[in-house]
Amino acid sequence: MTNPEPARSREQRKQDAFDRFEKDEDAWVASASADGVPTLVPLSFVWDDGTLLMATRRTNPTARNVTPAGQARISLGHTRDVVLVDATAEVVEGAELSVESGDAFATKLNWDPRGRTSWVYLRFTPYAVRAWREENELPERELMAEGTWLI
Repeated sequence: MTNPEPARSREQRKQDAFDRFEKDEDAWVASASADGVPTLVPLSFVWDDGTLLMATRRTNPTARNVTPAGQARISLGHTRDVVLVDATAEVVEGAELSVESGDAFATKLNWDPRGRTSWVYLRFTPYAVRAWREENELPERELMAEGTWLI
C-alpha cells in the first residue's frame, strides 16, 4: 500500500461531501425491515434543500422498510473516499412533491417518475455525516452529529 495523502481538514471534507451531494448521481442505500432483514440497493439522488431525494417503486424493499417513517444509511463514493450518511426517511408521493424538487430530480437524472403511481420518492434527512479517505482521517471523520454540522 502506498502512503496516503495528508489528512484533509474537516472543513475540506465537508466541502468535498457537499461536492459529492451536488455532483454524484447514485448512492448505496441500506435499510432494514421491521424484523431486521437488511437491504442494500443503489438509488439515484438529487441533493434537495439539505436532503437526499430518491425515487423507487413503492413495492421495493427500501420503500417498504422506511414506511411510514424509518432510517437508512447511505454511502457515497468508494472505500477510499467515502461519505457515510445516517438519515431519517420519509415517503413522498409524486403529487405531494414540490414542483421545484420534482424538476431538480428530473433535470439532474434525466427521468421523471412524477405521475407514475407505482413509484414514490424517498426523502432522506441526514442526522449524522462522516467522511474519510484513509486511516489518517478517521479521528476527525464526524462532520455532522444529531442533525448539526460540527464545522
